[in-house]
Amino acid sequence: IAGEAVASGLVASLARPGGNVTGMTGFIPEVTAKRLELLMDAFPRTRQVAVLFNPGSPATILSLRAMEATAKSLKLELHQFGVKGAGDFDSAFAAMAKKRVDAVVNLDDGVLTAGSGVIASLAAKMRLPSVGLTEFAEAGGLMAYGADRREMFRRSAYFVDRILKGAKPADLPVEQPTRFETILNLKTAKALGFQFPQAVLARADRVIE
Repeated sequence: IAGEAVASGLVASLARPGGNVTGMTGFIPEVTAKRLELLMDAFPRTRQVAVLFNPGSPATILSLRAMEATAKSLKLELHQFGVKGAGDFDSAFAAMAKKRVDAVVNLDDGVLTAGSGVIASLAAKMRLPSVGLTEFAEAGGLMAYGADRREMFRRSAYFVDRILKGAKPADLPVEQPTRFETILNLKTAKALGFQFPQAVLARADRVIE
């Protein structure tokens, strides 16, 4: 599973991988832009948004471009904070405090996924609404929007089965997820004194209590 299989150079194209790699890839730029929309639906007074990202990720540039376009339409100002490892989280949030941001959005990346719990804790300490991928909400983050990663992992078995039966990865098109979910962490919301609008609650695929 890769965020941007083509942009990262893993495959030549989704339809024709061409090498010795195939699997699943996500709609990362579109998903991260959608997180801004979810944020605005839940907290319409938001104006200044921090974007937490790993500058070493191949999908970062595409994601930031998509977010900037969406932010413009929503009249939001984005502030970018790059982190290369867990040791950068504290300084990033300290910089956010100086910018007086209203909320924080996480991009999809292994560094941020591994640090989901720490990021959620820092956001809560600053009383910032936060949104990221599914693991982020499960680790204590306020909200999540993204592909159903469990379904993607299950689908991996299809590729394993085909390759073990003799298929070449180069001949197996890279697939994209078809199911996306919105997750709300009501436990975190209650602890922070936040209340989700009924319309946002109604469209949640999963709530954590």
